[in-house]
Amino acid sequence: MTVKGIDTKDKHIINLAKIVGGARSILYHKEDLLAYDCDAFTVHKHLPRTVVFPKNTQEVSQLVKYCSDHQLPFLARGAGTGLSGGAIPINNEVIISLVRMKKLVSVDLENRRAVVEPGFINLKLTNSISDKGYYYAPDPSSQYCCTIGGNVAENAGGAHCLKYGVTTNHILGLEVVLPNGDIIEVGGDGIPDMPGYDLLGLLTGSEGTLGIVTKITVRILKNPESKKTVLAYFDSVEDGSQAVSDIISAGIVPAALEMMDKVAIEGVEAAAFPVGHPKDIAAFLLIEVDGISAGIDEQINLILEVCKKRNVREVRAAKDEAERERWWANRKTGFGAMGAISPDYLVQDGVIPRSKLPEVLSRIEEISQESGLRIANIFHAGDGNLHPLVLFDARIPGETEKAIEAGSACLQACADAGGTITGEHGVGIEKKEEMRFVFKDEEIIAQTNIREVFNPDNLLNAGKLFPTPGRCAEVKQEMKEAVLS
Repeated sequence: MTVKGIDTKDKHIINLAKIVGGARSILYHKEDLLAYDCDAFTVHKHLPRTVVFPKNTQEVSQLVKYCSDHQLPFLARGAGTGLSGGAIPINNEVIISLVRMKKLVSVDLENRRAVVEPGFINLKLTNSISDKGYYYAPDPSSQYCCTIGGNVAENAGGAHCLKYGVTTNHILGLEVVLPNGDIIEVGGDGIPDMPGYDLLGLLTGSEGTLGIVTKITVRILKNPESKKTVLAYFDSVEDGSQAVSDIISAGIVPAALEMMDKVAIEGVEAAAFPVGHPKDIAAFLLIEVDGISAGIDEQINLILEVCKKRNVREVRAAKDEAERERWWANRKTGFGAMGAISPDYLVQDGVIPRSKLPEVLSRIEEISQESGLRIANIFHAGDGNLHPLVLFDARIPGETEKAIEAGSACLQACADAGGTITGEHGVGIEKKEEMRFVFKDEEIIAQTNIREVFNPDNLLNAGKLFPTPGRCAEVKQEMKEAVLS
């Protein structure tokens, strides 16, 4: 039993290679697998058993059926840009890489929808339809390289989700391979209020634990008639935070309302797209409004007035599209820019009520002082989605553990303020124990019961999203005993 070009005696690797067409569509040597031992959450690293590259839904289905029949753990992977460890093969999984399934299947401008395969790059969709006057709204910072399949798995957000919503608000239908290899379709081509359970909503954001998405129908939007962007500098984080609430209270819903603090500004100014932010500034807001041209200037003037009432040092609108694009390039590279000022960083993803911004940011500063580690803050201020970036040096013994503890403390602060532990990056392995900050044991069990319906053998992406067994297992047994009695 051999396959040309395959030099292993592992019968499973040989059989998986046959499904995907041979040696060019499978990796199994250690030196090749090293590139797949983690995603963008680099604190934990584990080698997969093998990596296979299917070309279509039928091959995915056959791979999944083979893994299921032979009890081989497996998971799906896109571009590997995930920030919570959702694609890390902690169980020596077979990785089913979807990067070769990258077609734009169809575009229907009349009904404002498009169909893509899961490996299709997020930004490429907008670039493919922009000349026709349309775009795809979800815009995570990694949109130039992240896949739409990965966005569905994590329910990714982005700078403009304040006005336009996260990925789930733009998904109309999915083709999914279930953990036994069956292929199903959910959604109804944008038909509202389909009868039955909302499987579309359930699968979006399920972090690859319920099935593998192989085709996606998305909503596309008409380009706004006009858009303008404002940059505002503040000498205190508190004034900038209050300005955020004041803008929303004034009845303006910006397309985007972003904030960076001093440490974050230091990073982006040292990296690829500096724009000349003052070195002594405490924070800045990047505010964008869009819509029909007639109302844009009025909104911009109101934003300028609000900022001036909050002791803004300087506030101005971009003078042209080139300046606007420079400002956004500077913001979009924020996470990666931390590499210019720190050997390592850990990014968190908590969510809080907007009114709690000053309180929680103050607590994050305390955590920074307590841990002895700098924390940069880059976040979607308009919807309270914080991204504390804990800066550390993994070469120094104990600093990685300090960073993890500081990150967890930041999430606890978000939960204590009435928020939650993730807004767009997912839970993965990074935050699964922190799920206890926001869910009781009974609530976690209710969710794992759903997983067991889809994934009864727990072969698909096991060990992600939910806390490890412990008190939850005891509560589950108590609940069963109560039912039986």
